[in-house]
Amino acid sequence: MNSHFIGFLMKMRGKARSPLKANPWNAFMGFIGGFLAIGLLAFLTNVTSDLWIMAPFGASCVLAFAVWDAPFSQPRNIIGGHFISTLAGLAVYHAAGNGPVAMAIGVGLAISLMVLTKTTHPPAGADPLVVMMSGSGWSFLVAPVLIGAVMIVLVALLVNNQDKKRNYPTFWF
Repeated sequence: MNSHFIGFLMKMRGKARSPLKANPWNAFMGFIGGFLAIGLLAFLTNVTSDLWIMAPFGASCVLAFAVWDAPFSQPRNIIGGHFISTLAGLAVYHAAGNGPVAMAIGVGLAISLMVLTKTTHPPAGADPLVVMMSGSGWSFLVAPVLIGAVMIVLVALLVNNQDKKRNYPTFWF
């Protein structure tokens, strides 16, 4: 076998153990934050005619409440990442439809734009798929995306800063 190919495969075996730690207090804070943020969005869905819940928001809550100090978990990234990715998805959807190639372009464009604008937020990478699979109009960018992301950040500010060991956010810009 080709030594380059073997070297390539050897890189995939991993060398270390998971650095993640199981902390019951962090698990509790994650539960409370996720419960409040998604509960608020679900409540809004029930009292308005709009759908305020989308799957990427659940993943955003994992970052905002479980790894609040990570760069991808900061307000700039949560709000900016969802906004930019949804904008990319809407632009591609309205220009090229929702076929497999358009979906691939939408996600690739969203990733590129998040990296270039320093707003990378992994859950937002799914936003173009949500846009295309639901056939969203331009108003989707504001509600639920922008307002929903801001609500998650507001809950993160309130919940995370109840813990004396947490300082959220670590940066805004």
